[in-house]
Amino acid sequence: MAEKAEKLQAFVWEGKDRKGNKTKGEVSGTNLALVKAQLRKQGIIPDKVKKKPKPLFGGSKKITPFDIAMLTRQLATMMKAGVPLVQSFDIVADGLENRGLQELVTNIRNDISSGTSFAGALRKYPRHFDDLYCNLVDSGEKAGALESMLDRIATYLEKTEILKKKVKKAMTYPAAIIVVAVIVTAILLVKVVPQFESLFKGFGAELPVFTQMVVRLSEWLQAWWFVVLLGIMGTIFLFKEAVRRSQKFSDFVDKYILKLPVVGEILDKSAVAKFGRVLSTTFAAGVPLVDALDSVAGATGNAVYRDAIQRIKNDVSSGTQLQATMRQQDVFPVMAVQLTAIGEESGNLDEMLEKVAIHYEAVVDDMVDNLTALLEPIIMAILGVLVGGLIIAMYLPIFQMGQVVG
Repeated sequence: MAEKAEKLQAFVWEGKDRKGNKTKGEVSGTNLALVKAQLRKQGIIPDKVKKKPKPLFGGSKKITPFDIAMLTRQLATMMKAGVPLVQSFDIVADGLENRGLQELVTNIRNDISSGTSFAGALRKYPRHFDDLYCNLVDSGEKAGALESMLDRIATYLEKTEILKKKVKKAMTYPAAIIVVAVIVTAILLVKVVPQFESLFKGFGAELPVFTQMVVRLSEWLQAWWFVVLLGIMGTIFLFKEAVRRSQKFSDFVDKYILKLPVVGEILDKSAVAKFGRVLSTTFAAGVPLVDALDSVAGATGNAVYRDAIQRIKNDVSSGTQLQATMRQQDVFPVMAVQLTAIGEESGNLDEMLEKVAIHYEAVVDDMVDNLTALLEPIIMAILGVLVGGLIIAMYLPIFQMGQVVG
């Protein structure tokens, strides 16, 4: 057992094959002796074998939720093909380039091979596998349907990550445009306007009011640019810390962000899609509805829906129908409530909730595309007004001089 607990490491080797030709490559193993023995079994006479040096920068990449989704999909595929769980982990580990993920997979594999349950091994890494993931795996193990459960979890994770990317795109696109507009304006005010200002001093005539305003703004920004920069960075930092540290402030932001035009609606529909996706996955896995709602509350990503789902859970536990209490919360769209009602009446609640998820995921997709198309002309207009306004302000005195001379 102690040998199995050793971590896999990467080794680079040089040697000769059966025909005497020089060859080299890379192999994974727990120690130098075992790697040499492994190479000899393959008909290679090793001349040099050493640990692969770690790169100076970025030795192991960060493990992302998408990595976990891909890992789950690979495990589900191999288990459906009849490959045992421990062997599936070995195959996955050999094909990974991310050293951090490879180490995680190897550690889980070692725990399982030493007698720990799959769910128990995953619970040691809450940073990568949340309670929902572990509970679903536990249900699959107990029901003897781990491969189908992994397939369902993989689908849920893939759909969730795609939805997150779409929402992130909707949020970052306007922010990126604002940042570009501010940077362009600041460069013009700090670098270009002063050149014109030195030219204007030789005119001896009074400058137009608009030009004077731009010149004063340029002088102020040149003198206080570091204060402005620190102020912006400080505001962003304090806002993030307030959201992280204060639950009340975080809930306040969640409440009012849903009221923003376009972006708020995208976040609203994405929360409904997450509600349908998580609840359909957990309910289909055999998790009781009340317990499933506990998992859903934290997965929607918004305090308004979290609180609404907690109220739904309390109502459902006291005997109220799911669709009836959803209607009372006044946050769920009519279609989501109606599909839930059909699912309850027909006994196909998980299927109807999946339809809710699919529909609102498609709605979010369309809204993000429409937002992108809508913002493009607005971006051009904003940049045109900012840059054009500054250029006009700088050339107004020159035009006036031309009229006087004429």
